[in-house]
Amino acid sequence: MSRLEGQVALVTGAGEGIGLGIARRLAGEGAAIVVAERDANTGAAAADQLQQDFGVGALFVATDVTDKGQVEGAVAAALATFGRLDTVVNNAWGGGTMSRLEHKTDAQMEHGLLMAFWPAYWSMQAAFPTMREQGRGRFINICSLNGVNAHPFTAEYNTGKEAVRAITRTAAREWARHGITANIICPAAATAAYRAVAAADPALIAETLRNNPMGRMGDPEADIGGVAAFLASDDARYLTGNTLMVDGGSHINGVTWAPDLPD
Repeated sequence: MSRLEGQVALVTGAGEGIGLGIARRLAGEGAAIVVAERDANTGAAAADQLQQDFGVGALFVATDVTDKGQVEGAVAAALATFGRLDTVVNNAWGGGTMSRLEHKTDAQMEHGLLMAFWPAYWSMQAAFPTMREQGRGRFINICSLNGVNAHPFTAEYNTGKEAVRAITRTAAREWARHGITANIICPAAATAAYRAVAAADPALIAETLRNNPMGRMGDPEADIGGVAAFLASDDARYLTGNTLMVDGGSHINGVTWAPDLPD
C-alpha cells in the first residue's frame, strides 16, 4: 500500500513503543518520517531502520518535547529537509508517578501538562501555517483511557492527556475549513511501560486482560499504527474531532485499574 506516498509525517517519541510502531506503519504506507525523539540512540536507530526497511526518507531530530524551541525546531527541520509536513503525531510521554490525589504535588501536576498538553499545543501551532497553505493536514494525538475513565492514582497523566483531547477537538472545529483534521487515539498496546507494570504487578495485568474483550494488548505497529495510517490518509478526510479507542474493546464495560496503595 502507498496511501501516504509523497507525504511527510513527524512523530514524537518515535524511538520505541507506540511512536515507533506508528512511524513504521506510516513509512510502510510511503510517508517520509521525522523521528522527533529525546533519546539519541533509539531515535537515530529508528530513522536508520525506517530507511532500510521501507526505502523512505527518514530524519532523526533530537527533541525534548518539554522544550518549546526544540518542538518548533523539529517542525522546522521537517520543512527544511522535505519541503512539506502532512501529519503530526503527538505521542511522546515522559512518565509520571502513582500516588493518591491528595498526595500529588504542584510539580507533579505541572509535569503532566508539560509532557502532554504543551508539546501538542506547540507542535500544532508550529505546523498549522504550512498545513493551511497546503490545504491539507493531519494531527493525530495519542491520549489514554486512563484519562477518559479517570483511573485512580495517575492524576497528572490523566489531566495532561485530557487537556490534549480538549485542544484536539478545538483544533478540529477551528481548522476544518483549511482541510485539516485532528483526531485522538486512546491505545492499549504492549509497550515497555506495559511490560514493566506486568512485571511489578502481574495480578493487576491479568485482571486487565480479563476485562479486554480480545484478551490481549495491541501491537504498536499492526494494531495502533494501522489506525494512525488510516487517520493520516485521505480515507479519513471527513473524520475529525473524534476519539478512537484502539484498545480491543476495553472501554466498553470499563477496565479494572485499582492498584493497592497506602493512604
